Amino acid sequence: MGIQPRILVIDGYMKSARDELAAGGATGAGDQYVKMLSKICPDVKCDILYPCDPGVSMPAGTALADYDGVAWTGCSLTVFEDTPEVNTQIGFARACFEAGIPGFGSCWAAQIAVVAAGGICRPNPNGREMGFARKVALTPEGRGHPMYEGKASVFDAFISHVDEITHVPSGSVVLSGNAFTAVQSVSVLYEGGVFWGLQYHPEYDIREMARLTWCRIDKLMELGFFQDRQAGEDYVALLEALHQDPSRQDLAWLLGVDDDILNEDVRRIEVRNWIERLVIPTMIRNGRVS
Repeated sequence: MGIQPRILVIDGYMKSARDELAAGGATGAGDQYVKMLSKICPDVKCDILYPCDPGVSMPAGTALADYDGVAWTGCSLTVFEDTPEVNTQIGFARACFEAGIPGFGSCWAAQIAVVAAGGICRPNPNGREMGFARKVALTPEGRGHPMYEGKASVFDAFISHVDEITHVPSGSVVLSGNAFTAVQSVSVLYEGGVFWGLQYHPEYDIREMARLTWCRIDKLMELGFFQDRQAGEDYVALLEALHQDPSRQDLAWLLGVDDDILNEDVRRIEVRNWIERLVIPTMIRNGRVS
């Protein structure tokens, strides 16, 4: 079979936020997703849409129905705020559900899917979960869910968020959680569409977490993650050094990370399963596999 999925990547960041991350050496969220999808499925064709940009429209010559899947990145917006940037994305998420196009995404993505389907998100009373989500445990439903086929029942993952899903809509299933955030992943069924959303970030690697942390050092100092800027810089240096030499067991020990974080194949099982279990079957049903 010739399998060439066409995926629309939704980068929900406003341009000012994208520019801030780029200035700190971080790769754009949309570009990270394209890179990840291309590694998992080399023949994938991706377009990036920036829904917060003024006058944005679908990529030239395309309609939503042309895509086999829609993948959403994280975002620095807050989904329960009544702003044009947020409302536009909620509306687009509903359109994707109604079109029956399989959805997947990280962090903001899970929140936007839940809210679009009638659920609720609020600030996490535990504050910011940053760096690594520890001991994410699959629920009984998660252990039997196709998104987690081949995944350990408890794992760590990259993470950065302050909001959380508090009420899932009818037709949704909570697939994992940890002590910090009760809903770490969810499957949302709405208007004939399916969305698999993660609160954590399989698209990140150690370098991208280093750059994101560097961009957020001042904020993280205010929240008590670092005593001063030097402590933040030192932490970023540890991350960067481990990225440069993943064989450094001393650094992995200091940071408390293992294959859940360092092994790309382990980290991205959920994305691969989404492509294999939702995107490709949708392509077959639509006659897009030669």
